[in-house]
Amino acid sequence: MKIGVIFPQTEFGNDPIAIRDYAQIAEGLGFKHVLAYDHVLGANPNRPGGWSGPYTFQTPFHEVFVLLSYLAGLTQQLELVTGVVILPQRQTALVAKQAASLDVLSGGRLRLGVGLGWNEVEYASLNENFHNRGKRMEEQVALLRRLWTEPLVTFEGKWHSIPDAGINPLPVQRPIPLWFGGHVEAALRRAAQQADGFIILHPNAAEARPALELLERFLAEAGRARQDFGLEARLSYAAGDEGAWETTLNGWRAAGATHLSFNSMGSGFSTPQEHIQAIQKFAQVALK
Repeated sequence: MKIGVIFPQTEFGNDPIAIRDYAQIAEGLGFKHVLAYDHVLGANPNRPGGWSGPYTFQTPFHEVFVLLSYLAGLTQQLELVTGVVILPQRQTALVAKQAASLDVLSGGRLRLGVGLGWNEVEYASLNENFHNRGKRMEEQVALLRRLWTEPLVTFEGKWHSIPDAGINPLPVQRPIPLWFGGHVEAALRRAAQQADGFIILHPNAAEARPALELLERFLAEAGRARQDFGLEARLSYAAGDEGAWETTLNGWRAAGATHLSFNSMGSGFSTPQEHIQAIQKFAQVALK
C-alpha cells in the first residue's frame, strides 16, 4: 500500500516557502504522493437562499493544477494527485491540456482524480449545468483519454464536438491515470465501468465494507478484475492516537487498498509547522 499525504490547503496558508517545505519534507520522509482538493469558488453563507456547504468564500483553496505544477518543480519523485478535480464544471479540452502539461513537466507523475462535486453555486458561477453532471462526466472521461493518446481527435458527442484537432505536447503517460471519487452507489458503478481506481471517503475499512462489496460486484459486472483496479483510502490525524492509526492502516491493507492518504486537517492545527509535525509523527508509524 502506497502512503501519501493530503495537502492541508484550507488551513495551511499562502506562504510559498512553507508550501515548498511541506512537500519536500513529505518526500524526504518517504511518502509516495501528495493529494490536493479542488474548489474554484466559495459561496457566501449569507446569500439569498442561504448556504450549508462545508466550505465558504472564506475557505482558501489554491487552484489545483497551479498548486501541483508548483510542487512538481520542487520535488523529484512524489506522485501528484487531484482528489478530486470537479470535472463537469470545467471545460474538457482545457483539463486535458492542463493535465498533459503537468504530466510532461513532472516527468509523468500525475494521477488525475475526478468527481462530480456537490456545490451547485460553483457550477452556476462557472456556467455549467449541475443537474446533468454525471452523464456529462462519462463523456468527458472518454474524450480525455482520446485527447491524451491521439495527436488528432475527431469527436461528436452529446456535449462535445472536436473537429479534427489535438493537444501538443501529449502527456508522458498515455493515458494519464484517471481515478474517480465519491460515496454513492452511482459513483461506484461509474468508477467500475470507466476508472483506473477509486478514492473512497469512509473513515475505515469496516465502515467501507458495504461500499467495497458493491464495488466488487460492479467490477465483476464490467468484466474487470479487482486486482487490476486501484483503491485509495484516507486516514485522519484525529486525536493523534498512534494505536488507532495502526489499526486503521492494517484494516485498509486487509481490504486491499493500494493507496492511502493522510489528512491533518480538522485536527485543531493553526500553523504550517503543526501540519508538518503531524506528517512527521505519522511517518514514524506508517513508514517504519
